[in-house]
Amino acid sequence: MTTTISRLYSSYERASQAVRDLEAAGVPHGDISIVSNNADNWYSGNGTTKRVDRDRDGTDDRAEGAGAGAGIGAAVGGTAGLLAGLGLLAIPGVGPVVAAGWLAATAAGAAAGAATGGIVGALTQAGVSDEDAHTYAEGVRRGGTLVSARVSDAAASKLEGVLDRSSLRTTDLRTTYQKSGWKSFDDNAKPYSADEVRKHRSSWQ
Repeated sequence: MTTTISRLYSSYERASQAVRDLEAAGVPHGDISIVSNNADNWYSGNGTTKRVDRDRDGTDDRAEGAGAGAGIGAAVGGTAGLLAGLGLLAIPGVGPVVAAGWLAATAAGAAAGAATGGIVGALTQAGVSDEDAHTYAEGVRRGGTLVSARVSDAAASKLEGVLDRSSLRTTDLRTTYQKSGWKSFDDNAKPYSADEVRKHRSSWQ
């Protein structure tokens, strides 16, 4: 039997490290998914030309990594795992995202008219509770990065520990959202602007 585990991160960098940790722990990249808000265009793709600017300094991180002789460039551009398959798409209520993996494909199908209900539907269809699915979707809408993995029941507890290392606490997020009047994720809502996304990300640091 398998179960789906998910966590939200304040930055793509932390989430991508979680993805690499899952792969290192033996989770096939086909069972992992990542969805990251791209309202501020930190990642852009146009044909074969892509820019990855996770630290948002205006310089392609891969070029910086190559100049430094290691690190970011290889991690983003050279991996044979999930992160090599990043692509751009739009999710209702969230807006532009950078994503890869099975969850992204399901959510994109919903955007194209399937009956799965966008990112919330994709998560609940995978077994995530309705309450958590709405919180995760809202977290991505506000600038977060979601990592989800399909894992065996026997390995779930250990792998949740891997994901917990630098993730945001779901219950804390939900409480914060509810204090401002939020009730649930609305896929008909207007996506957050780049400035709003940056503001939310800074509040998580």
